[in-house]
Amino acid sequence: MDYGMLIGNSYTYVKEGIIDKVNKWLLLMIATLILTLPLMGYIMNVYRGTNPAPEVENWIKLLVDGILLCIVGLIYAIPVIILEFLTIGATFATTMTENPTAAIAGMAGAGILAIILIIVAILVAIISPIGIIRFARTGSFGEAFNFREITATIKKIGWLTYILALIVVAIVVGIPALILWIVVLGLTFALPLVGIVIGALLLLIVLPLLAVFEARYLTQIYDSAEVAGPSAGQ
Repeated sequence: MDYGMLIGNSYTYVKEGIIDKVNKWLLLMIATLILTLPLMGYIMNVYRGTNPAPEVENWIKLLVDGILLCIVGLIYAIPVIILEFLTIGATFATTMTENPTAAIAGMAGAGILAIILIIVAILVAIISPIGIIRFARTGSFGEAFNFREITATIKKIGWLTYILALIVVAIVVGIPALILWIVVLGLTFALPLVGIVIGALLLLIVLPLLAVFEARYLTQIYDSAEVAGPSAGQ
């Protein structure tokens, strides 16, 4: 898989479809302002393979699709959330006990839970993108969690190829996002009132671009399974 080509195609998709079309960019900023739900609905259209970038229209459908996407994402996050609470609870209980033996046992239990949490979080991060795109393509909640088909798709892409692709997009999107948040926080602390306004505007401007870029990148990975065929995972 040519990761550079995926990045280049995703950038072109965003540039030609959004940056060069200011009206669409402004509409996506408004979509982000409305709790990001219409933006998530727009992302669903990107996941469906729409090319070039779809128009920002039919706001009710965008809102509904965004809510559905959030529900699917929340369901995927439930195991991670539960394990987080258990880990925090075990850690807190350990600090509250005065019994050394119980404290050691509690620390060991919290450590085991933390390891399980990391493993589950990684698995969710690997599986959920394909599941979410399947949901966008089929409109079926069941297909979002059809793990047999999800793993079959990843196998066609190639497990190592797919995981490396996820790492690449995490870096490419994560670094600008991190810089953005640092700038926003810096402005907020340096100029409490004006900084908050400027920071919010920066988020509204940049977040839609990053979201669409990532969605297009993931969509290309998903579609590569059809091109790769059954032998890719071998």
